[in-house]
Amino acid sequence: MVLLQGNFAREMKVKANSPFSGAGEGAIIDGELAEPDVQIITSSGLRIPAHSSVLASVSPVLGSIIETPQKHRSSEGKIPILGVPCDAVSVFIQFLYSSKCSEEQMDNYGIHLLALSHVYLVPLLKQRCTRGLAERLTIENVVDILQLARLCDAPDLYLRCMKLLSNNFKAIEPTEGWKFLQSHDPLLELQILQFMDEAESRKKRTRRQRQEQGLYLELSEAMDCLEHICTEGCTSVGPYDMDPSKNTSPCSKFSTCHGLQLLIKHFAACKKRVNGGCLRCKRMWQLLRLHSSICDSPDECRVPLCRQFKLKVQQDRRGEDARWRLLVRKVVSAKTIYCLTLPKWKREEEPRTQKSS
Repeated sequence: MVLLQGNFAREMKVKANSPFSGAGEGAIIDGELAEPDVQIITSSGLRIPAHSSVLASVSPVLGSIIETPQKHRSSEGKIPILGVPCDAVSVFIQFLYSSKCSEEQMDNYGIHLLALSHVYLVPLLKQRCTRGLAERLTIENVVDILQLARLCDAPDLYLRCMKLLSNNFKAIEPTEGWKFLQSHDPLLELQILQFMDEAESRKKRTRRQRQEQGLYLELSEAMDCLEHICTEGCTSVGPYDMDPSKNTSPCSKFSTCHGLQLLIKHFAACKKRVNGGCLRCKRMWQLLRLHSSICDSPDECRVPLCRQFKLKVQQDRRGEDARWRLLVRKVVSAKTIYCLTLPKWKREEEPRTQKSS
């Protein structure tokens, strides 16, 4: 057996000034730590002197071992911590005294310290190890750390490993860690593949929702543009009691303005109309109906057929069908979300612009 002397024991005296409240009270005499009363035995036979009151104050598991040595098959005054390198055990005991762990120690013993912090219930060290290992994830070690995170109940670290696996699976698949996992832990392999499938499904769903949101936002912009044309007039189309604009340049307010003006012109001149099966007229009819469904002041609105559509819905007992009501809600929601993403000064500017117009 090898006994760790002098230097380590003297280093443990920093506990007298440590931030642990009430920790090691029984070991402090006149501001100094008393002589160590327990020894930590490592796998290599190294003996690390320590104070039972300090260990018990930081780790309830070590406290239980100290109180009932026979139950844990350890002779009084000796606590075996086996299965990890002796240097990792030394760093672990040092952390119990000082609550500190250097970056170099985390590089060398982070995996072992996470296991020790979980077994001996040291949450502060566990948090430190979880953050440290998450910062040190690589293609080569991610599978090993994933397995450890699952065993040590470290959900944040587990999720980080899963995301790295999912995003870099082609690079991780040829590694020895993945091959070992396939041979020895098929359940975890299945969980990883399920996570990857769900992640891909979420990406597809998000892309689809963004596309739909973009479509609803385009419809919302078309409603604003329609009101702009019918209220203010723009280039060649405007209200009947207003002279056409002399400005022939493209509208600077809305990107859809020119196309919507062409659609209005077609709608006014087309002989087929909606009943005749004209698709462009049907599109214009739907835009007018959508505007009416959104408009809050049909009596004052200058958009054609706005009030008529409102009256028709009120007179029709069936009202608007569910799909149409859903479309209206989606368009209004898209407009609201877009406005919330704007800077505050721009959100305040829009209502003033609308009032002045």
